[in-house]
Amino acid sequence: MREPSWWYGSGPRWQAALLGPISRVYGVIAERRYVRANPIKAARPVICVGNFTAGGTGKTPMSLFLASIVKEAGREPWFLSRGYGGSQTGPVRVDPAIHTASDIGDEPLLLARTAPTVVARHRRDGAHFIARTASQSAVIIMDDGLQNPAISKDFSIAIIDGRRGFGNGRVIPGGPLRAPLAFQARLADCVVVIGKNAARHPSSLATFLATTRCPVMAAETVPSGDTEWLRDRPVIAYAGIANTQRFFAMLERLGARILSRHVFADHEPYSQTTAAALLTESHTRDAVLVTTEKDLARLQGSSGHMAELCKQSKTLPITLTFDEPDVIVLKRLVNAALAKRG
Repeated sequence: MREPSWWYGSGPRWQAALLGPISRVYGVIAERRYVRANPIKAARPVICVGNFTAGGTGKTPMSLFLASIVKEAGREPWFLSRGYGGSQTGPVRVDPAIHTASDIGDEPLLLARTAPTVVARHRRDGAHFIARTASQSAVIIMDDGLQNPAISKDFSIAIIDGRRGFGNGRVIPGGPLRAPLAFQARLADCVVVIGKNAARHPSSLATFLATTRCPVMAAETVPSGDTEWLRDRPVIAYAGIANTQRFFAMLERLGARILSRHVFADHEPYSQTTAAALLTESHTRDAVLVTTEKDLARLQGSSGHMAELCKQSKTLPITLTFDEPDVIVLKRLVNAALAKRG
C-alpha cells in the first residue's frame, strides 16, 4: 500500500482528525491483543527487529547486520519472516533457486542470501520449524514482529527513521504508528535510529530519545561496493519501497543524473506493461535502469518484459554502518541476551 502523504506532512491534516476515533480504537485493540496473549517460549533464542511505524525503516539491513554479530559469537543465524506479499503460508525454508517474491515475498529472498530463512504466516509455526530443522546453536532473527505477541523475545530492537520520526504521531489509519507509542516503547530493549547524519530529528522523535530508558544507537544506510559507475551517468530510477526519496537522494549524492523517477507502492508487484514502459524509456533516452535490491527480487523468476527488465536493471546495494562505540554496545547487549538462554 502507499502511505498517505499527510502521515508525514507538516501542518494540520483534516484526514487524520477525521480518522481519530478509528485510530484510538485500533490502538486499544493492538495493545489489548498483545497484553492478553499467551506467548510461547521458542526452543531457540529469538532476536526481534521491528519498528514503531508502518512501512520500512531499515529492518532488513538491521537483520543482516545482526546476523554478522550472531555468526561472530559462534552461533548460527536463522531468519524468520512473515513473507509479506507472498502466497505461501508456510512454514517453508526459502530457496532462491525455486521461490519467487510472489511465493514468499521480496525481503526473504534478500535474507536467504546470507543465512537460512523461513517464511511462516504464523510465527509460532516458523519457530517450531526452525527448532526441528536447525542446530542447537541456532538463533532466530525475527524480521518484523515487535507487536506480534505469539513468541516471547529474548531481545527486541526497534528501528526508527531519524529523518521522518513518528510522522504526525497518530496510530493507523490516522497516522503511521502501529500502536500507541507509550505502549510500543515498553516492547523494545534498545532503539536504533537510522539517519544519524540528519540535520535534525523531528520534534516528537527528539522528545522520545531524550526520555526513553532504552539504550539508543545511531546508524546510517550507505552504499555497498563500487559506485563509480554511477558518477555522471544518466539513469532511469524506479523503486517500490517505503521511502523512495531516500533511494533517489542516495543516487544523486553518488553523482547519478536522474532523468526520471518512477515510484511504486512498497511490495507492489510489477506488471508486464510497467516493465515494457521502463525498458522503452531506457532505450529511448539511452539511460541505465537503476533500482533497489528489493525491487529486483520482485522481478526474479519472471518472464517476458519483466524478465528483460530484471536483466537490464542495475541495483544500488546498501548496508548499515554504526560508529564503533555503538557496535560494541550492541554486541554486548546481544551476547548478554544469548548468554541468558545458554
